[in-house]
Amino acid sequence: APLPPQEHKPPAVANGELRINGKGKKLRKPRTIYSSLQLQALNQRFQQTQYLALPERAELAAQLGLTQTQVKIWFQNKRSKYKKIMKQS
Repeated sequence: APLPPQEHKPPAVANGELRINGKGKKLRKPRTIYSSLQLQALNQRFQQTQYLALPERAELAAQLGLTQTQVKIWFQNKRSKYKKIMKQS
């Protein structure tokens, strides 16, 4: 019997890059566009803590309708941006 839709695996993605086959051209996933509501929640959470534990990340992702990877990378990018700004001042 065919699998129910939610059990289909997404294609293998390594750091946001879709690969056709082990080698060859990288197909990049389109850049995620966050809604203002999602950004508000992410920024608010970042002000409380710069690092999320796994369960926190899972919960936040679920609340915002994002993947855990999207939340993880957003936090990584935000931290590096924040450090850069701190260095300048």
